[in-house]
Amino acid sequence: MRWKKVFNLVDVHCEGEVGKVVTSGVLDLPGETMLEKMDYINKVDDSIRRFLVFEPRGCAQGSVNLLLPPTEPEADAAFIILQADEAHPMSGSNAICVTTALLETGMVEMSEPVSTVVLETPAGLITATAQCAGGACKSVSIDMPLSFVEQLDVEIDTERWGKLRGDIAYGGCYYAIVDVDQLGLKIEPGAARELVEYGVALKQAFNNATDIAHPEYPSIDHIAYVMFRGKDDDGAVRTCTTLKPGRADRSPCGTGSSANLATLHARGEIAVGGKTTSRSIIGSEFGVELIAEGVVGNRPAVQPRITGRGWVYGTQQIGLDPDDPFPLGYALSDTWGPYLDDL
Repeated sequence: MRWKKVFNLVDVHCEGEVGKVVTSGVLDLPGETMLEKMDYINKVDDSIRRFLVFEPRGCAQGSVNLLLPPTEPEADAAFIILQADEAHPMSGSNAICVTTALLETGMVEMSEPVSTVVLETPAGLITATAQCAGGACKSVSIDMPLSFVEQLDVEIDTERWGKLRGDIAYGGCYYAIVDVDQLGLKIEPGAARELVEYGVALKQAFNNATDIAHPEYPSIDHIAYVMFRGKDDDGAVRTCTTLKPGRADRSPCGTGSSANLATLHARGEIAVGGKTTSRSIIGSEFGVELIAEGVVGNRPAVQPRITGRGWVYGTQQIGLDPDDPFPLGYALSDTWGPYLDDL
């Protein structure tokens, strides 16, 4: 082989959501902080993201987590989430995938029965606590970034449904959270295509209706996802996070569940010590706990803790042949959905 680039990856999924972890191939990226490194990918050079995420090397379903040297001395490792539309600052499912890969490959030494890993993200430091036995992570709890509400009950006009309401909240990324019954749908596998198409379209509408920027990380300044929200008979929150250009999160979505927790707290429906369950479109679950209150800027905030499971299912090595005509990959609407123009 005569590859120009070589990457080694660990294949991991968290509650059904794929979050591959790049363990070698990139020494570092320009930037003094992880946020600046993420901005470099999004604003200067996104060739690594496209190479790893798009076909023929990547696929529509899942994310790729790029491990980098931490910039904060207390961090054990740092990572940036690469997805089809851009690099993102934080993800609960991907943090669980990264923690599982670090511990089960020995990149970070595992301690049984409990291992603690401090991870640096563009959204700040997070702490992962893994319950370990027999060399495996049995579950991982992530103390998520402080999460807060920007605005409840934002109303938009739509051609299909008339007026729709959504909550705008931050859980590591910004979300528009929409009660799914407004669309006359249920969150179930057979509705995934409709939910995705509606969610991606509504994302732009909610971005047009709001003007947001994180008080401490100003380049986090737009709604990244629309998450549809429902309620199961046992009280669990049923979720479907929609990702551009056209797919559904298979996990219950850690950042979305954190943002939703902030809305529950703002409405007086949960207090410190309260717990709930987030359940995904395929039935997998996260435990969600409100462990503390805080403040971000002038906004009341909550500290969520998300608990789920990750599984390593393989490893792979990929490279770029100098004659490969698709060094930046490609995406087609038959697999990725119809919203490809601005990728």
